Amino acid sequence: HGRCFSMWLAGGGIRPGQTFGETDDHSFNVARDPVHVHDLNATLLHCLGLDHTRLTFRFQGRDYRLTDVHGEVVTGLLA
Repeated sequence: HGRCFSMWLAGGGIRPGQTFGETDDHSFNVARDPVHVHDLNATLLHCLGLDHTRLTFRFQGRDYRLTDVHGEVVTGLLA
């Protein structure tokens, strides 16, 4: 689904027993606390002890990284 996804995470610095975000009644649109996949990747890399902004490579004059330029660590997911 392009707008919403669910994921089960355990350990590694993730706060246990939480639900983060919410969809509408039809589970089609995000209703509260959206997390982009770039933010999720930045958060997981942070839990691994890696600075996502340093994982950058240059190709054809542009800097690329897994979290693009918009990825931010979602502190609400962290323990």
